[in-house]
Order: sequence, then structure tokens, then C-alpha cells
Amino acid sequence: MRGYSAKDGSIVWDFDTGRASFDTVNGVKARGGSIDGPGPSIANGILYTNSGYGRFTGMWGNVLLAFSVDGN
Repeated sequence: MRGYSAKDGSIVWDFDTGRASFDTVNGVKARGGSIDGPGPSIANGILYTNSGYGRFTGMWGNVLLAFSVDGN
């Protein structure tokens, strides 16, 4: 997942969603995978995206990621 500058198109941030494990707010084991299907959603200043889509040839995963401007 990447964020780009609206001013000049440069990469502002970059995040590897395919990681083997994530710390989760509910304590459930989570891992990233392929990104497919619907794109990210934005609500109240938070960008949400799923990571893990193994239906056909993608890499399985089960995590919903949330990104904020301030990192919280």
C-alpha cells in the first residue's frame, strides 16, 4: 500500500501489507496476503484495506488494516 503526494506524485509512505503476522486490537492471529477485490475505503480520516485474498492464486490472509494521518 502506498500513499502518493498530490503535489508531485512522489511516494509519501509505503507499507508492506503481506507481512507474516500483525498485532491486532482483538488479539486474534492475523497475517497479510494478496490485495484483490474492492479497493481501500476512507472514513473519518482513516484509510481501511483488507490484506489476504487466496480465492484463486492469491496469497491467503485475514487482516483488516487501518491507516491514519497521525499514525494512531
